[in-house]
Amino acid sequence: MLKNIAVIGTGYVGLVSGVCFSEAGNHVICCDIDQGKINGLKRGIIPIFEPGLNQLVNKNVAGDRLSFTSDIPEAIQKAEIIIIAVGTPMSRTGEADLTYIKQVAKTIGKHLNGYKIVVNKSTVPVGTGKMVKNLISEISRDRYAFDVVSNPEFLREGVAVKDTMQMERAVIGASSAKAMEVMVQLHQPFTTKVVKTTIESAEMIKYAANAFLATKISFMNDIANICERAEADVTKVSEGIGLDSRIGQKFLQAGVGFGGSCFPKDTAALLHIAESFGYDFKLIKAVMETNIGQRIQIIKKVESILGSLEGKSISILGLAFKPNTNDMRYAPALDIIPQLNHLGANVKTFDPIAIPEAKKQLGYICSYSDDLYETIQGTDACVILTGWKEIKNLDLEKTKRLMNQPLVVDGRNLFDLTTMQNLGFTYVSVGRPVVYGETTFSNII
Repeated sequence: MLKNIAVIGTGYVGLVSGVCFSEAGNHVICCDIDQGKINGLKRGIIPIFEPGLNQLVNKNVAGDRLSFTSDIPEAIQKAEIIIIAVGTPMSRTGEADLTYIKQVAKTIGKHLNGYKIVVNKSTVPVGTGKMVKNLISEISRDRYAFDVVSNPEFLREGVAVKDTMQMERAVIGASSAKAMEVMVQLHQPFTTKVVKTTIESAEMIKYAANAFLATKISFMNDIANICERAEADVTKVSEGIGLDSRIGQKFLQAGVGFGGSCFPKDTAALLHIAESFGYDFKLIKAVMETNIGQRIQIIKKVESILGSLEGKSISILGLAFKPNTNDMRYAPALDIIPQLNHLGANVKTFDPIAIPEAKKQLGYICSYSDDLYETIQGTDACVILTGWKEIKNLDLEKTKRLMNQPLVVDGRNLFDLTTMQNLGFTYVSVGRPVVYGETTFSNII
């Protein structure tokens, strides 16, 4: 049964979800108060980089199933289902900032004109569903019936379209059988496993999932730090434990730590939720501490070999927090580049997509290029922070010729140790033995 859907918020979650619901045949209006963004979307300008999204937008706009507007009241009144997909950024205290959620709830209450299902797709703490329901009831003065549903997203940036069209599971938290039935029907085209639960449980599932994945990453990074001291290889440790079906192989790669829009924000928010209930969540505190520590370790690795970084030229390969996205939120580069700059290094950076976003955050404390070899040329060290395919496919012999000295500090463990040794690189990765190259550094580890 096809529906009329209004998606409020055209950020990452809102835009991808709205487009994919239109691809499933529904009529979707994506709304935003940012008129510039809406004007761009109407012209086919997609504000985020996500493979496959542009094609789906064009297809469904042409098919009259997808449109964009800044007239949120009209979109609310036309819709049967209203999806809230606005940002919930981390506040100074670590909790999720629900300012935009509250604003949307009040707007819905003001313009409610009949029965609606209001869906929270933003990542929100336990109890937000009740808060939204109370706000809508208060503003609308209970003139019309409505239901509130929690339907968290589990999208991975870079493969978000696939994750929606072929989703592993849909979590639906509802207190009404009617709303539950409609939401289950809405997800039928995605042929997915539906988890039916309460609103509060659905809200908790989102945070618990992200916190658990973040925990796996930080656990392997702690193991990597031990491996470096024990001359063990963390990639083999990861392989060995990942083959245990109880553990699994995903999110066991050691590296420079996690970033992005979800894990840093959601671990902090879950810690705040625990504290609000009087619980000391020591494990999550350690996960967050390890993650910050990994970024510091990368700088220490460079310093341990080059000594003073004053006047040294360092190339940073990769700015986005992961490949196939332009997302710079909590990217390791945002911590590492300012520190290298503070230590006196001249920093050159490469990224194929994220430079415009990086400039907003970093300004001009470094230089930027989408030419990989131009960035590498004349540098004393290459520091790899993102596993872009362009970086994975580096011409290593050319790289060695272009550098002042063949030093690579790899925060993503992209290259084979034997290969790097045979080519004469000094190669420092995460949780693996250091490869000593042809050049003798005065401060070698």
